[in-house]
Amino acid sequence: MTIIADKYIPFLFEAVRKEWPDVDIYPMEPEQIDHSAVHDADVLIVRTRTKVDESLLSGSRVRLVCTATIGYDHIDTAYCESHGIRWTACPGCNAQAVCDYVEEALNETAIQKSSLTIGVVGVGHVGTLVAKMAERRGLKVLLNDPPKHIGVSLDEIAHQCDIITFHVPLDNTTRHMCDAAFLDRCKAHTLIINAARGGVVDEKALLNSGHPFILDTWENEPNIHPDVLQQARLASMHIAGYSVQGKRNATQKCLDFIGEIYHLPKIDISEYRYADKGTKKGDSAPGWLSRVSESLKVQPTAFESLRKSYPLRGE
Repeated sequence: MTIIADKYIPFLFEAVRKEWPDVDIYPMEPEQIDHSAVHDADVLIVRTRTKVDESLLSGSRVRLVCTATIGYDHIDTAYCESHGIRWTACPGCNAQAVCDYVEEALNETAIQKSSLTIGVVGVGHVGTLVAKMAERRGLKVLLNDPPKHIGVSLDEIAHQCDIITFHVPLDNTTRHMCDAAFLDRCKAHTLIINAARGGVVDEKALLNSGHPFILDTWENEPNIHPDVLQQARLASMHIAGYSVQGKRNATQKCLDFIGEIYHLPKIDISEYRYADKGTKKGDSAPGWLSRVSESLKVQPTAFESLRKSYPLRGE
């Protein structure tokens, strides 16, 4: 069996080479994972930077695609399913890390008043943790998740909340759910946080709305809009979920799924240590998000290189 995998998935290559010696695994830069590279692969393991669709998979022998991420909007699931290609994502793998990100955003914007109301849009793995964190801080919490029949309407979120944080997948029902009409309905100076997917928030509308905002995910990544970046109160390069624990969880889920499908021995990576970025320890001291934001605003065209070199935080 041959696996082609994004080289920035930690623990994966050493684990496979040690525990599955009969499996060939090849690490690649995301931009190297193209039609010719995957032609003779059986399994593909990617992150959000690789668009998995007909142009990539047509004519290949790939029969399993794993993404080491919560979201899977970069996978054409309809194409995969219609061509007998199994696929899986890793829901919940870095939920705590994203919750930590939102809490740091609240800390750094000095949002401490218990009289404030936060709206959590999307009450899955991440949103549930964010809601509990906000309640612990004494904030009033309103939830919105129509598919799960949870909480209030988006109108009520807009009219009542001082902070709104999005934690939904990106699909046809959520694209630009935070648009000009929604922002117009919001209270003055409502803080908008998007650590879900670029495209959930209409950045042009956000830029013109006058609302303060914090963005981790962006439309057209990694070619982000310079004006949106500079106006953001805090900005980061899609690293809200970048924790050691979150990355390990994602890799473990991918290995578990591959092992189950191909009847391979169980691999446990719980004792593996992160070494891909040398000995540099991730910055989790108070104010870390401001430091990330400053780096990105100084080097807006370095979005992707800053993301690749980002030293993982501890949760």
